Amino acid sequence: MNLLCLSAYRKAASMCIIFFKFDPRPASKNAYRLILAANRDEIYNRPSKAADFWGANSEILSGLDLEYGKEGGSWLGISKRGKLAGITNYMEARLNPNAQGRGFLVSNYLMDKDLDSYSYLKKVSTESHLYNGFNLITAEFKAKQDIVCYYGNRDSPEPIHLKPAGIYGLSNSLLDTPWRKLLQGKRHFTSVVNDQSLSCDGLVQELNTPDPIMESQAQGYDRPMFQALSAVCVRCPHYGTRTNTIILVDAEGNVTFTERTMLNCDTSKWSTSSFKFKLQV
Repeated sequence: MNLLCLSAYRKAASMCIIFFKFDPRPASKNAYRLILAANRDEIYNRPSKAADFWGANSEILSGLDLEYGKEGGSWLGISKRGKLAGITNYMEARLNPNAQGRGFLVSNYLMDKDLDSYSYLKKVSTESHLYNGFNLITAEFKAKQDIVCYYGNRDSPEPIHLKPAGIYGLSNSLLDTPWRKLLQGKRHFTSVVNDQSLSCDGLVQELNTPDPIMESQAQGYDRPMFQALSAVCVRCPHYGTRTNTIILVDAEGNVTFTERTMLNCDTSKWSTSSFKFKLQV
């Protein structure tokens, strides 16, 4: 990859894709309140920490960015108090190099003990000009009510509550924008989560082309990079999918968090970690 192309990939860093099914009142104890599958695409040598619980209190679980100036930001995480957040970048050719790190929007929500998911996004919306384009999902799983909200700072000025029992897809445009990679991934995700015969482990295992709509948003990107980013799982010499994450929350509040992450920038070497705990709500 030449230096110009690598520079362009740095502009596109942290292109991710998330699929999730949100069902706060599952029909049986074997069903799930949340099924989430996510890919994180990033420059392979960008420093980051694999998913683990934070610090001594072991309350928050996520991977962490270790890039200089962005240390402590995250792309996806959940807390034992029932808070979950995930973020994707909005695909745009021109970025503000002085913008604040978008990963802090995830970490700050997971640490916040005062604001609910909607109120947090409402606060973020008033500061959205400080960031490059992003899409942010915030959720809270409580004993009496589960809520999932969405806000994108390239869309409506107001966050929205997502309707229960829906299946959603989020890539590097607005929620459920029908890019082919999103539609393709969503079809696969839907077929897997609707398979009633799959166990928890089976579900985790199963979850583990150029697009004209995406192309219209990709002005400023060269053709080889655009074609590579059009895949659900991105694979290039220096950039691509380096983390796969599955999060399951069942009817009883049991959480299974499984992460598969690339080792040492080597696309042939991966490590899988799994965490299980019960929500403290």
